[in-house]
Amino acid sequence: MADSKLALKGSSKIVCDYFEFSINNILFQRGIYPADDFQTVKKYDLPLLVTIDEDIKNYINQFLSQIKRWVYGTKLQKLILVIIDKQTAEPVERWEFNLEVVEGDNQSEKSRDAIKKEIQAIIRQITSSATYLPVLDGEFTFNILVYTEQDVNNIPSEWCDTQDEKLGDQFESVDFSTFKTSLHSIGTKVSYKID
Repeated sequence: MADSKLALKGSSKIVCDYFEFSINNILFQRGIYPADDFQTVKKYDLPLLVTIDEDIKNYINQFLSQIKRWVYGTKLQKLILVIIDKQTAEPVERWEFNLEVVEGDNQSEKSRDAIKKEIQAIIRQITSSATYLPVLDGEFTFNILVYTEQDVNNIPSEWCDTQDEKLGDQFESVDFSTFKTSLHSIGTKVSYKID
């Protein structure tokens, strides 16, 4: 029992770290905030950019602190980063992180190095996506949507139910590689509006 709790805790940390660095990478790569608002750190043996803006850090950390509990409690299903045009308030991109709990016979031991290599590949895919995603002209912001199991409780009081910010009928999607720990499988996908 203690070993399974330890494995779940370790797997949950890997998943939440991935969310944090992916969100920061997307915000930088898509130019949502100025480059001066980011600093380089090393993670997954890659140079990654993370925000140094206190307001943005606090916003992201507010979500991540709750998400960590839900990942550990196997309640999180999906996290979505929505990029929104400030002028029209319309969503233009959706970055989806789909989380599945690996159960029973599908569980397998996996080295941290193997997991790191899978995450490296996805981070590189996110970074290279700037070459084919539409250029974002104008000012943009972002919102984080969280999907959980129905029976979830302890929702922070400042959070609220919101509409799913869909892109409309004209969009394309790109699926990135999936990475797996011994207990979780995480799929990443971007959908973007086309004219």
